[in-house]
Amino acid sequence: MEKISIRTEIYLGEGSLDRLSEYRNRRIFVVTDPFIVKAGLLHMLFERVHDSNEQYIFSNIVPDPPIETVTEGVEKLAEFKADLIIAIGGGSAIDAAKAMKLFAHKLMDQVDIPFVAIPTTSGTGSEVTNFSVISDTEKNIKYPLVSDLMLPQEAILDPALVKTVPDFITADTGMDVLTHAIEAYVSTKANDITDALAEKAMKLVFTYLPRAYKNGDDLVAREKMHSASCLAGIAFNMTSLGLNHGIAHNAGAKFKIAHGRMNALLLPHVIEYNANYKPGYSRDEETATAVKYAEIAKTLGLSAPNVKSGIRNLMQAIKQLQKELNMPLSLRDCGVDKTALKEHSQAIAEGALQDGCTATNPRVPTLEDIVQILNKMYQS
Repeated sequence: MEKISIRTEIYLGEGSLDRLSEYRNRRIFVVTDPFIVKAGLLHMLFERVHDSNEQYIFSNIVPDPPIETVTEGVEKLAEFKADLIIAIGGGSAIDAAKAMKLFAHKLMDQVDIPFVAIPTTSGTGSEVTNFSVISDTEKNIKYPLVSDLMLPQEAILDPALVKTVPDFITADTGMDVLTHAIEAYVSTKANDITDALAEKAMKLVFTYLPRAYKNGDDLVAREKMHSASCLAGIAFNMTSLGLNHGIAHNAGAKFKIAHGRMNALLLPHVIEYNANYKPGYSRDEETATAVKYAEIAKTLGLSAPNVKSGIRNLMQAIKQLQKELNMPLSLRDCGVDKTALKEHSQAIAEGALQDGCTATNPRVPTLEDIVQILNKMYQS
């Protein structure tokens, strides 16, 4: 028996920010980052918030939010006596707010405070998941957290908030969406419902990510990518992810490469590994995972007369999409030195094996497998 639950209420499309005007007499703790403040996006929020509410703005969020920032946020949350949390920003702001809510509940006996997530990038799907990632800057490690206490009660997906996202961030976050969808599709916990969500997300990414990258003012493409991110988020919140994210959490921290970009670099190599794809393999060696990757190729309209060619064409299509988005295709392209790769490979592999996302990968990896993937990524 499987239980399917989608608990977050989603407000989608142009004008969805108007939902904020319905709140009255609240003490709103706003979690965001300095860029959102500087860009004036908070104005779009506050012009809709009724005068009966009081707000406290916590804007110290940085990428890969460290434990210290989360701790400070928990203290401010308690001092302000907030009864509503609104996170507006990219995955880091939403993840930080989630962690603050969790720790406030567990460590300070705070009641379960309602939480609204408003993403300003189309990538993490964090607005509909019970996942959060925070960092230990001293140890250079990212810690994934999982708890239903962190699940937002509401998500507001207004494409007006992502019009000004730079093209390279649009590319990075969009490839994160694709990785979420593909990993959810082949997860050991995948089911018919999550497959449907993931398939739709993949099709939206391949159709609309290039458009959003080339023209940020294309509100149709922006809205479709917001939808894709949300769909993939709902899917992987039920299925978890896989080795791609397990490695990315650790390699991204070591090499200081943006999360979505690291996922994109890994994706063709992890597909090749999970499918156990070898150029000369026979039909007798096809795995259920290989068949699912070939199904993805068909879903995307790629040629897939057999499983082997479907996998090959899927990998090529992903690399072609990266080229269209002017993304690096290897660790070397990202400026990673061969010596640094050798120095950190063991630690990255060990961290990936311990990462919670790796537990639902369709193929059980060894430390040596992961090191080999990293070496292939260096100059793919």
